[in-house]
Amino acid sequence: MSPVNVIALAWDAAREHLDLFGGLGLCLGFAAGMMPRRSAILLTSAACSACFALHFLRLGAQTGTAMCLVSVMQGVVAARWIGAESRAAWVAPLFVASSLVAACLTLATWNGWPSACAGLGSLLATTARLQLDPQAMRRCFLGASSCWFAHNTLVGSVFGLTCDLLTISALLIALLRASSVKVLAPVLASKADEPAGAAVSLQTVV
Repeated sequence: MSPVNVIALAWDAAREHLDLFGGLGLCLGFAAGMMPRRSAILLTSAACSACFALHFLRLGAQTGTAMCLVSVMQGVVAARWIGAESRAAWVAPLFVASSLVAACLTLATWNGWPSACAGLGSLLATTARLQLDPQAMRRCFLGASSCWFAHNTLVGSVFGLTCDLLTISALLIALLRASSVKVLAPVLASKADEPAGAAVSLQTVV
């Protein structure tokens, strides 16, 4: 039996189970939005993209598969080599090159609106991975998830749609939670700095 036949048999055996990767990607997508640290968001998101690359491959959504593979590479690189203190000199050229590759893959696998949504989602996700602030990253990922929601609606991916809804919900929760902490922190700090006698009521002052 030739290697080509072996690969064909393996694919036929595995293709019916690839939706398991859609389910796993769904869980990872929600978890990524809730992660507290930037590196955790990026790595969990990369794992989610790897799962959905296999899921979209089964659906025949070639642009979605290609964009997910680019996302895996960018997520791992951003988590490892982009930090608050330094950024490797080769990271920016790599991201530019990968964005050009993503654009070429979008054109090569063009399928109308699904390809347009996947390409725009990939661009917004690339922008998100370059952010150092977790909140700014979440906002960009929110835009990317909205584009992928449109893509998954058009290609008929139930797992993708569910994942997008959960991811958008998780990102909104995390954004609101962080905003609430920022609002409350100065108030709590000012109360802690008040002198002990500042709270005396006017009735006690003659």
